[in-house]
Amino acid sequence: MAFIFRVVMQFVGLLLSLLGWVLSIITTYLPHWKNLNLDLNEMENWTIGLWQACVIQEEVGRQCKDFDSFLALPAELRISRVLMFLSNGLGFLGLLVSGFGLDCLKIGESQQKLKKWLLILGGILLWTAGLTALVPVSWVAHVTVQEFWDETIPEIVPRWEFGEALFLGWLAGFSLLLGGCLLIWAACSAHAPLALGHYTVAETETQCPQLENGTAVPKV
Repeated sequence: MAFIFRVVMQFVGLLLSLLGWVLSIITTYLPHWKNLNLDLNEMENWTIGLWQACVIQEEVGRQCKDFDSFLALPAELRISRVLMFLSNGLGFLGLLVSGFGLDCLKIGESQQKLKKWLLILGGILLWTAGLTALVPVSWVAHVTVQEFWDETIPEIVPRWEFGEALFLGWLAGFSLLLGGCLLIWAACSAHAPLALGHYTVAETETQCPQLENGTAVPKV
């Protein structure tokens, strides 16, 4: 029963991590980190991402332009690019490493200790990937809030607001964090039932040494 529960936790952790990794990749390239709605022209909306800025017009449709220079970007967007790339790479390595540590995998059945440490390492990588995805998303959100409530900017100037990519990034980060924690927990509890079983056998042998020679005397 404990083995089945452990395998289920491993699968749930791996699926959550896979979901978070896919959402993290989508967040990286989605040009909707910030949205700008113009009150003077409701037929025109602006969006901005890590790679390009887009304008959406009802008559023309969507038009996007890539950023010309990496160094010309604001600091939060420059560092967010690096951190999101790092998160995607760590997530991929975490999924690959933890996959080889699953109990249901027939490869390496005789090396349970190695599989346990592979699962722990994969969980740590996925946990780090989730944290690395949450940092840039939360940083951009913090800067957006600061600029939105900046009293030095005239009220007539349009303000940037949260885009859909920020919410996807938060979901991706928390999915990776939770998936990595479940994998680490499943790996650390892998040998608890085995240790309990060894303790029971040792206790039985200590209490009944006569059983080995067949001289046990039944109690009435």
